[in-house]
Amino acid sequence: MNAPRQPHILVVEDEQHLATGIKFNLIAEGFRVTTVGDGPAALQKLKESRQDIDLMILDLMLPGMSGYAVCEAVRAADVSLPILILSARTLSEDRTRGFELGANQYLTKPFDLDEFLTRVRNLLTFGRRQPPESPPPRSPTFQFGQASINFDTFEVTVGDKPVRLTQLEMTLLRYFVNNEGRVIPRRELLEQVWCQPGTLQTRAPDQFVRRLRATFEPDPAQPRHFLTIRDAGYRFVADPTTPDGET
Repeated sequence: MNAPRQPHILVVEDEQHLATGIKFNLIAEGFRVTTVGDGPAALQKLKESRQDIDLMILDLMLPGMSGYAVCEAVRAADVSLPILILSARTLSEDRTRGFELGANQYLTKPFDLDEFLTRVRNLLTFGRRQPPESPPPRSPTFQFGQASINFDTFEVTVGDKPVRLTQLEMTLLRYFVNNEGRVIPRRELLEQVWCQPGTLQTRAPDQFVRRLRATFEPDPAQPRHFLTIRDAGYRFVADPTTPDGET
């Protein structure tokens, strides 16, 4: 009888003592671990063994090539690989940029080991799936206003012009589409889209909603599809002319 496959984690960390500690604790949890010390080595490893890597743990401050650049390069080639950023950068702008480039989670150093291991397990379990409350659309293609979105191929057009969205923008858009008409609290977006605690103090949801408005709304200052419900959250309306779409 074959033993179950061990999840394989790629750790990209240039501080050797930290990389060694992370590897030790992950192996103790039953994972296979490969460590590299810079971005080009990480991208080469993924190129050689992509189907064997289940999760990337990525430092931001790397020599030569930043973790941001690594994250962007990975996402350009693979929209599904879970990425957990570990960084000493604590500013909300750094966290937002990480999410913007496609990271699934962001954890600041120094970090609590139990929280770190919990996030690793969650990403390995749910990182390649939609959140429990966000099933795939009945059809991979969805249309509203002047927009057409294919959630399988990440192809997006607005008024017949192609538009490129980041993985996180697509995930947020899909969550809105799957919950069309319902008021969604910011806390829920943080938990279900960002995989972060709902109590986290961040403006990421607001910033990303503004980005969706800039992409899809004819007049972003007067949104018709991505509505702000004061003191409650956000509401997506595909067709504002229907009774349910009246505001």
